[in-house]
Amino acid sequence: MNWWNSISFTADMALMGPAGVAIALWLLVSKQWRLVFSWSLWYGGGLLLVVLSKLVFMGWGIGSSTLDFTGFSGHAMRAGAVFPVLLYVVLQRAQPRWRQAGVALGVAYAVLIAVARVLGHAHSVSEAVSGCVLGLAMAAGFIWSARGAVEIAISRPLVLSSLVVMAVLSFKAEPVPTELWLHKIAMYLSGHERIFSRADWKLAQDGHHVP
Repeated sequence: MNWWNSISFTADMALMGPAGVAIALWLLVSKQWRLVFSWSLWYGGGLLLVVLSKLVFMGWGIGSSTLDFTGFSGHAMRAGAVFPVLLYVVLQRAQPRWRQAGVALGVAYAVLIAVARVLGHAHSVSEAVSGCVLGLAMAAGFIWSARGAVEIAISRPLVLSSLVVMAVLSFKAEPVPTELWLHKIAMYLSGHERIFSRADWKLAQDGHHVP
C-alpha cells in the first residue's frame, strides 16, 4: 500500500462507519436527541447519494464522460462529513476559537483525502472534488443545526475509548468491499450481466455497441 492509499484508508468505511456511530453515541449519551437524529440524517443522506450516484452508472451507464464522472467518491464524502463534525463535537467544551480551528483542520484533512484519491488513481478529479464538497456540505448542515444546542456534555472517557478503538482499527481493519457489493446490486437491479465502466465510453465513441 503506497502513501496515498494509506491516507485514503483512513476514510474507508471500515473506519468511517464506526466513526459515524461513535459521533451518534457521544450525542446520545449527552442526551442530545435532536442532534442524534440530525447527524444520522445528514450523514446517512450523504452516504445514500454516493450509493445512488454509483449505482446509476454501474447499472445503466449514467454519468459524464466529459467530466470523467462515474459517481461521488465515497472516501472523499465520508472524510468531508465525518472529520469536521468529529472535531466539532470533541471540542465542544473548548473555547470557540479552538473549536473553529478543529473544524478547519477536519476540512483540511478531508481535502487531503480527496487529493489522495486522485493521486492514488482511485478517482477522477471531478469525482473526488464533488465527493469532498458533498461531504463538507453534510458536515456544514449538521453544524448549522447544532448551532443553538445547549452545551453538549461529551463524556471524555467515552470519547477517549472510542478514539482508541478507531486508532486500533486503522492498523488492524481490512478495507470494506463496498465496490464489490455495489457491483452485485447494480447488476441485480439493472438485469445486466456486467457493470458499466469507463471503457464503455471509449467503445461508444468508437461506434461499438455497449450492451
